[in-house]
Amino acid sequence: MSRPAATALLLLASCAGHPPLPPPAATGEARFTPRALHPFLGDRWVGRGVSYGPHRDGQRPGGPSPTRAQLRQDLELLRRRFPLLRLYGSDPPSPEVLALIHEERLPFKVLLGAWIAPETGTSAPGAPRAPLTGAREANRAEVEGAVRLASAYPDVVLGVVVGNETQVDWSDHRVAPEVLVAWLREARRGTSVPVGTADDFGFWVRPESDAVAREVDFIVLHAYAMWNGKPLGEALAFTREKHAAVVRRHPGLTVVMGEAGWATQKHPEGDQGKLIKGQPGEPEQKVFFDQFSAWVVGERITST
Repeated sequence: MSRPAATALLLLASCAGHPPLPPPAATGEARFTPRALHPFLGDRWVGRGVSYGPHRDGQRPGGPSPTRAQLRQDLELLRRRFPLLRLYGSDPPSPEVLALIHEERLPFKVLLGAWIAPETGTSAPGAPRAPLTGAREANRAEVEGAVRLASAYPDVVLGVVVGNETQVDWSDHRVAPEVLVAWLREARRGTSVPVGTADDFGFWVRPESDAVAREVDFIVLHAYAMWNGKPLGEALAFTREKHAAVVRRHPGLTVVMGEAGWATQKHPEGDQGKLIKGQPGEPEQKVFFDQFSAWVVGERITST
């Protein structure tokens, strides 16, 4: 994940300024005809990609950003393997990345993110949650920025991803479903490109994901075999199983494999020490990468 996240507790109450969700509908029912993702450069399928965090040591979202020369260096390396990039926010340096791709006619398509953070803070039990100063304005800036960039670079932006892991129960930046839905609708009103949201399989396979799925053109799925205690020999089967489960849960929607992978190292303590059982390392990472790549390319599953 390329962006820091503010800590927040589970938010279930409606947030001021956002309408409540409509009544639940039957599974698979859609309010609109989804817009199709088209991961092609000319006639070439470019669906195998990478989630790209452009920040280097000493740089961070909201702080020091990479220079144009550093971004160009990254893109020159990435173009050899990954024609599809996923960016997590619409703030700097994302505009510079898109400008470079457009101006220098680099062979990339981009899934452009709009980072959504909690808009209310913690409170005493039973008390209304207080708005976080500037949080809603920051979310609006992200969504409006993504809409604006999608309009400015229609040759580059493949789709807009509003929110990243905002719904799964272990997220430390979880937001109320109606907050996410409001921003999804805002993005969809402002752009003609497909709009989706990204979350862990633990959310997408549950019935409560249906209300969010009815608001998107595509789903971005995260499924880390390693974080779920799987050894390397079971990693690809686990990933395929979770992808198939989400496809079954949400028929008719494209399911993008947004995050999967194998770590080269882990901390012995905390969640990593407790949850990760597989052996980390570069050779192991290459095994998973090769298996994963063969699967997504063979079945033309869009992935980042």
